[in-house]
Amino acid sequence: LFEPLAAGWADLEASLLGPLVHVPRHPLALARFGLSALQSAAGFARRRFRGEPAQALFAGLASHSILPLESLGSASFGLVLGTTGHAVGWPLPRGGSQRIADALASYLRSLGGEIRTGAPVESLDELSAPTILCDVTPRQLLRLAGERLPERYRRSLERFRYGPGVFKLDWALSGPIPWTAPECGRAGTVHLGGTLEEIAASERSPARGETSERPFVLLAQPTLFDASRAPEGRHTAWAYCHVPNGSSADLTDAVERQVERFAPGFRERVLARSVFAPADLERRNRNLVGGDIAGGSNELRQLVARPVLRPVPYATPLEGVYLCSASTPPGGGVHGMCGYLAARAALRAGGGRGRRRHRRRSA
Repeated sequence: LFEPLAAGWADLEASLLGPLVHVPRHPLALARFGLSALQSAAGFARRRFRGEPAQALFAGLASHSILPLESLGSASFGLVLGTTGHAVGWPLPRGGSQRIADALASYLRSLGGEIRTGAPVESLDELSAPTILCDVTPRQLLRLAGERLPERYRRSLERFRYGPGVFKLDWALSGPIPWTAPECGRAGTVHLGGTLEEIAASERSPARGETSERPFVLLAQPTLFDASRAPEGRHTAWAYCHVPNGSSADLTDAVERQVERFAPGFRERVLARSVFAPADLERRNRNLVGGDIAGGSNELRQLVARPVLRPVPYATPLEGVYLCSASTPPGGGVHGMCGYLAARAALRAGGGRGRRRHRRRSA
């Protein structure tokens, strides 16, 4: 399944990590991918694989869609994540994800950029810059722009749907997680869910406004590969599961029971834990509406029209104002493509012309 996709990743990458509505550079490769990607993950896994392990493996990959696995298009997430795992890996940033932000900030400052924090913007009227890139979801853009937005665009943003939230735990551990399966002790990311049927049942629950007694758990154990993140001999891990948007349920016990199920003795190694329910996550970051870490539901309609159906989805009807959050294509993930593509759109619309004139004068 993944060998031809990984081998052809260079042809697919630009098409998959950008707006779905576009003229593809490699239409045949994209069409072949699309025939599988538009299917439901559960149906695709059952048709493609006979054995339980492979079906469950694909279900875990596809559950990053944060959709019921019976949803059309959910197979695309399993295919993309599996392909990138083979083509480029799933790397961990040494020193923690803060290092990514630090590196970007350092580079911006080296170019003469200025970063101002602790200065909340309540309205776009407060800003005088000719180009404004908003790393916000539709709900915040509506608050910032208000009546300045045309009515039709405003109504489209109001219809934008948010997806399930997440319940997250961080652990300080006295040692590595004691997995029954030794392979799990060599993995940066582990999907805990059992069979395809169990994972699918868990992922249906949030869409119904329910929490699962056996939640599908996405777990990372970075200190297996990056000793700088914990004192010598100690370890850290984090995990989350999907819950209804805005859920106030405490799933600490359910998540830890699921880890203990595959790693007996895990709880004995927990020195301390931090708990983040959806409301806690949203307080730390307004973009995480109801704990939705994907910037909006990944249902098929919103994969195509994200956040609305426009030739350039990053551009708003307001001159010089662009959206660059995970509510734009290609959606959530540590890829930076939403900001990159929004910046490219802004340059094409104005900044790029200024740079070209400057180059011609210099020549």
